[in-house]
Parts: sequence; C-alpha cells; structure tokens
Amino acid sequence: MFWPTAYFSAAAQEYNPIPVALPSLQIAPDARGGGMGDIGAATMPDVYSQHWNAAKYPFISGEAGIAFSYTPWLSKLVSDIHLLYTSGYWKFGNDNLNAISASLRYFSLGEMEVGGLNDEFWQTVAPHELAFDVGYSRKLTETFSGAVTLRYIHADYSTGDDETTPGNAFSADIAGYNESYFYMGRSEALFGLGFNISNIGTKISYDGGNSSMFLPANLRLGASLGYPLDPKNTLSLSFDVNKLLVPTPRLASENESDDEAQRRIEEYQNISSIGGIFKSLGDAPGGFKEEMQEVMWSLGAEYRYDNRFSVRTGYYHESEYKGNRRYFTFGAGFRSDFFQIDAAYLVSTAQSNPLDQTLRVSLGFDMEGIRNLMR
Repeated sequence: MFWPTAYFSAAAQEYNPIPVALPSLQIAPDARGGGMGDIGAATMPDVYSQHWNAAKYPFISGEAGIAFSYTPWLSKLVSDIHLLYTSGYWKFGNDNLNAISASLRYFSLGEMEVGGLNDEFWQTVAPHELAFDVGYSRKLTETFSGAVTLRYIHADYSTGDDETTPGNAFSADIAGYNESYFYMGRSEALFGLGFNISNIGTKISYDGGNSSMFLPANLRLGASLGYPLDPKNTLSLSFDVNKLLVPTPRLASENESDDEAQRRIEEYQNISSIGGIFKSLGDAPGGFKEEMQEVMWSLGAEYRYDNRFSVRTGYYHESEYKGNRRYFTFGAGFRSDFFQIDAAYLVSTAQSNPLDQTLRVSLGFDMEGIRNLMR
C-alpha cells in the first residue's frame, strides 16, 4: 500500500530518486540551521546540535540547555500539518568533557475523518511520525570529540482498515567534530570539521511485516570557518554535503515482463539495512555520474554582532534527477544570557517545496543563565 512503485516505472528512466521511509527525519528541525541552507555538521555548537552532530556538545559554552522548534508544513494549503521538535543537553563531570543529549521529534500529518459503511462518520484519525533519541558525547582530545546516539522511531498512518499497521524501528548515529583555532592575519579564526552517519538501523514495515522500507540513513560531512572582523563582528561560512546511504532502485528495462518487474522489486526489498548502506556507495544504475547526482550540498553564511544579533543565508542543492530540492534560505536570531530566538524563511527555486515561503521559529534556553537570573 505504501510502497512507491512509481519509482520503478518505465516512465522514470531519468528521474530516479531514492525511496525512504519517514522522510520527516530529513527535515531541518531548527531555525538556525534552516536559515543557513540546512547546515549543521560543523557550525558553532548550539542547543540544536542533536540533529546535526551531537559530538559538538562538549565544545558548547553552557552547562545545560533546552530548545523548542516549530515548522509548519504545506502552510499554504493546510494548518494542521507541522513538525514539533525539542532538544536538550547536559554537560557533566569535573572537567566538563562529557555530555548527555536528547531530542523528541513529532511530525503531525493532520487529522482526517474516516467514514464507515454508507459513508457514515466513524472516527477521527491523526497519522503521525515520531522519533525519540538519546546521545552521549565526549571530548577525546583538546580539539576532537565523538558521539553516539540511539533512536526509537514510530510511524502510524492507520486509517481504521486492516491493511495498515503502525511501524516501529531503531537506529543509531555516529558523529565526530573537530574544532581548532589558527591565525588569519592578525585575527584568530575558528575552523570546524564534522561528520555524522545517521539512522543506521532496522527497516520499518507498515503492513505487519509483509514488506519493509529503508530508513533515511545518511552521511553528512561539513566544514565551517568563523572569522572575527573586529571584536564585535564575526562572519562564519559553512559547507555541508549529504549522501543517502540507501540503495538506488534499478529502473525497469525495455520490454520487461510483469514477473521480471516483480522479481526486481522483491530483490530490492530483500536487501538488509546494513547491507544497503555498503551497497549504496556504488550501486547507481547510471554509474559514477549518477552516484555524484545523489550527493546533496549546501552553503551557508552567518554574521554576528556582539554575539547577540545574527543574520543568516544559505543555499541547498539537490539533483533534478534525485528529488530536485533547490532553495535559498534566510534567517535571523537574537540571544541573551539566558535565551535565544531564531527564525528562518525558505524560498524555493525549483519545483514546489512544502516549506516554500514558510517561516520557522526556534526558542532555546540556557539553564545556567536562567539560574543566574533567578539569584
């Protein structure tokens, strides 16, 4: 019922995106990263780092923090589809080398009324996707830290029939982050490098185990450079690349019989989740050219004044044959000693985007700052 068979049709000889379950796991949940073109593997650590790279937390200046984000979805058409996200961290130990972090992601697909026999009202259902994760990170050297995150995933698209069942899955992230300083002229610049291999885990089924789909396992690599223009003005430039670690479906060949098509689809579905990660590195039907088309990239910039006010912009690019998501983003933020607020706005340059001309908002709190305020 939920398998996207259109991906295997003969009409899609050139357009060949990779089908994954729970695409909401790929949505940038916070307005800071969203304002810079969906970037975060190596940007300066903040309370939103759980999604991008949990290994950044040991380098964050605060001891604990929590944040909330709201992202409307298809806001031009409906008002009850949205992504709610909360994340937080706590650094512990006498040396503050360790951090525990967690996040909760809830993607609501709105409410719908389901009719019974004779089109009579039966019940109201609320399809949704949910993910909860906990991470542990530690600074291993003066400049490098690593992190492991464990995640539980639940998806319920039930509409009251017997064909659809809730799906459950488990996954893990492995991340690393390196932060170092060097002189550019007379100023000391901050250079960050980071990686995050996310959603390494099981597959998920929505029909009682008869078929299953891959989670959006992903490799994210990033670099960031922060340069102080003067004591109060700082400019940061960041770059991220992403590649789904999911096998590429083989397209239908000419004069393919129904049996051959069914066998091709079953072979794809029978690939294990871990085997699919390794297979994804070199299985594109179009060879190296298509493998490179599966690499998504984004550029972002952030200007900060007095470490209080921020303005941001970025660009995200995906091949027209792999989804065709291309858009500019803009953002701004303000932070005090105990809270920060960020906003982001997206303008699509390609096909219709569910986030096109949508305002996203995030609100974060520094626990130490709040504690000092209350003294």
